[in-house]
Amino acid sequence: MPHAAIIGTTTNRDRDAAREDFQAGRLAVLVCAITKAGVGLTLTAASDALFIEHSFTPAELVQAEDRMHRQGQQAHGLIYTSLIARGTLDDLIQKVLHEKTHILETALGDEGNRVAVTDETTLERAAEIRRGLEEPRTVFLGVDRLDYTKGLKQRIRAFGELFASGQLDPDEAVFVQVATPSRERVDQYRRLRDEIDRLVGRINGDIGRLGRPPIVYLHNSYPRTEMAALYTAADVMVVTPLRDGMNLVAKEYIACRGDNTGALVLSEFAGAAKELKQALQVNPYDINGMKDAFLEADQLTRAEQSRRMRAMRKQVFDNDIDRWAERYLHDLREVNG
Repeated sequence: MPHAAIIGTTTNRDRDAAREDFQAGRLAVLVCAITKAGVGLTLTAASDALFIEHSFTPAELVQAEDRMHRQGQQAHGLIYTSLIARGTLDDLIQKVLHEKTHILETALGDEGNRVAVTDETTLERAAEIRRGLEEPRTVFLGVDRLDYTKGLKQRIRAFGELFASGQLDPDEAVFVQVATPSRERVDQYRRLRDEIDRLVGRINGDIGRLGRPPIVYLHNSYPRTEMAALYTAADVMVVTPLRDGMNLVAKEYIACRGDNTGALVLSEFAGAAKELKQALQVNPYDINGMKDAFLEADQLTRAEQSRRMRAMRKQVFDNDIDRWAERYLHDLREVNG
């Protein structure tokens, strides 16, 4: 049985034959080469396929993806032609067939040959987390060290007001806050923990119902695998420190959003805000402004989520640790030269 067929630059007869082989199980993976001239024809070629992007702008990619979803189709990802030219299609297919993983997105650019893969275990754990939360329509997530600079009290108060006013329905939305223990021997940090415990308890006591608290507060640290599952399960990531450095949590969330869904609400005082322009940026001292941003993130269309997330993922994957080290060493050489 052939592993794959690449369609989109072939004749209509070849496309029809490939589609029939795929649907009959004679073809393991169908790869559709999307071109501007053949979007409509190519997108109807398979019910489950990998798609190769040729020359789309980000806006056109979003339109193509939305059209595919309206037709009831599902793509595992967008595989860029530079990878095919490098002869890596076979590797990608092997991942689908033998490693039982979902290819979600590749790094961008001609030099990129990395593939970000979310494995079945993470996807299953993410689904389990959502079931444990009673399958809410929207999962908001915050992940921070328990520190007074992280803006936890302001963030929790904003969510409490949204739930109390009915703008967020506790039957449809939940806010999960992971607060990693920090400096617990310091009095100021112990007082902060007590304040947050009381604040969360009061909100859940006033608004929550049995088995369905509007705020799930986790004062614990978790392994990377569990964090990846949490990022995958969350619909909206909330990163609203009063003052911060880069804040890698925002980038970790983006790296886990291989299906290009989700939204990021980001403090303008986090270092990452200078890079992640497509995030919904807020002033964490402005409670009403944060509330508006949370609601906007909750109401973003899939197309708008995809447009923003694609741009942020490009920024994150293009400017990784290797690129940073390369630029840093280059600058050192320039100074020494």
